[in-house]
Amino acid sequence: MLREGPVPRTVHGAVEYILGVVFLAGPILFDFDSSVATGVSIAIGIVVLVNTAITAGMPTSLVKQLPITAHVTVDMGLSIFLIVAPFVLGFSDETAARNFYMVLGVGLLLLTIGTRFREPSQRPTAP
Repeated sequence: MLREGPVPRTVHGAVEYILGVVFLAGPILFDFDSSVATGVSIAIGIVVLVNTAITAGMPTSLVKQLPITAHVTVDMGLSIFLIVAPFVLGFSDETAARNFYMVLGVGLLLLTIGTRFREPSQRPTAP
């Protein structure tokens, strides 16, 4: 499940802290009309910040309790949810909120896929 992409874990963690703040501020910055889009964005911001702050194996983590595989699973699930949320939750007709969710969902997915989560000692050796 853990891939060896070009993005270091430190960068991944820093970007996720920024992403969490963007989710918290997004409804104000982009003037969401939908209260559902606003509430979900704030909830996702909190989830992203907590997920990043409690992950073991992330240099940017504060508590180091959550296994890295669980962090990756949450990131992947959030990415998929973000991409489909405007359509499932009924705010797909609101351009700002829809685009915000879809762009950040794809961005989080690409960040997660491209992150090097394994430590050098965890990499498989060649036979």
